[in-house]
Parts: sequence; structure tokens; C-alpha cells
Amino acid sequence: MAFLLWILAVVLVVAGILALFRRQILWGVVLIVVGLLVGPGGVSIFNV
Repeated sequence: MAFLLWILAVVLVVAGILALFRRQILWGVVLIVVGLLVGPGGVSIFNV
């Protein structure tokens, strides 16, 4: 399960970075923050 969360977090952060490059600042920041919250290495919302 942790591996799947890690993959999801990576996908979200990469999508957020790509959105920043397309000048969609708000959407990019939201995706990056959600990716960091979901990731098992950071502050995971599923471990609380």
C-alpha cells in the first residue's frame, strides 16, 4: 500500500510541476501540496 501511495504522490507532484510550467500556478501548487500530503515519506494523511 505504501508503494502505491508513493507512486500516486510522485504522479501528483510531477503533474503539479507541469502545471506550473504551463502557467497554471494555483492548480500546480494544489497538486504539489496534495502530492506531499499523500506521500508516505512526508505528512501522510492516511497514517493519522
